Formats: sequence, structure tokens, C-alpha cells
Amino acid sequence: MSYDIYMLNPETREPVQFEAPLDVRGGTYAMGGTTEAWLNVTYNYSRHYGIMGDKGIRTIYGMTGLDSLAVLDAAIAQLGDDTDPDYWKATEGNAKAALVNLRQIAALCPSAIWSGD
Repeated sequence: MSYDIYMLNPETREPVQFEAPLDVRGGTYAMGGTTEAWLNVTYNYSRHYGIMGDKGIRTIYGMTGLDSLAVLDAAIAQLGDDTDPDYWKATEGNAKAALVNLRQIAALCPSAIWSGD
């Protein structure tokens, strides 16, 4: 189980497309990157995302990229750095790495809207 999280064009409600591939990796990913503003995040990390609010990672859904930066930055600052090469292992560091990827997408799409599941 996982979250598929997208940045949507606020007018068309279609996923934002980048001009060049962005190489961010989640539970599933495109080799060589994707032009779609999207990240798949394993549900295994959900216990760490309570720091974002009652909705966990879904707290950013409906926010613009710009508005979500403060939420993502606050959560990133609270999580540890204990990454594990096993992506599926629910360490704070692995959960943080996913948020860092989402932050990168948010910074590239400040007026787009987060959506997912």
C-alpha cells in the first residue's frame, strides 16, 4: 500500500509535466526520472507523518506547492537521519527522504496543487 502524490495544474487538474525528467525515487519510480510531478511514497512511513497533523502526509493535499513548503520543512526538521538502504524499512530517515523529494517537487511547482492517494 502506498500514496501516489501529484502536483496538479490548478486550472486543468491534470498532473504538472516538467520539461526535463526529474529523478526522484519512491516505492515505484521511472528509471531515468519522469516528467510528471509525482512521487509514490510507501504507507510504511505513515507513523512518522503524524508530526504533520491529524491527516499525516495528506495534510498537504489541497495546498499549493508554495504553501506546503513550511509544512514539509517543519516535518523534515523533526525527523532523524537514520536512513536504511531498504526503501521499505520505516525509519525516520527514509520517511524524511521522501519528504525531501516532495519538497523538491513543491519548490518546482509553487502554484500547483497537491493531490493524491
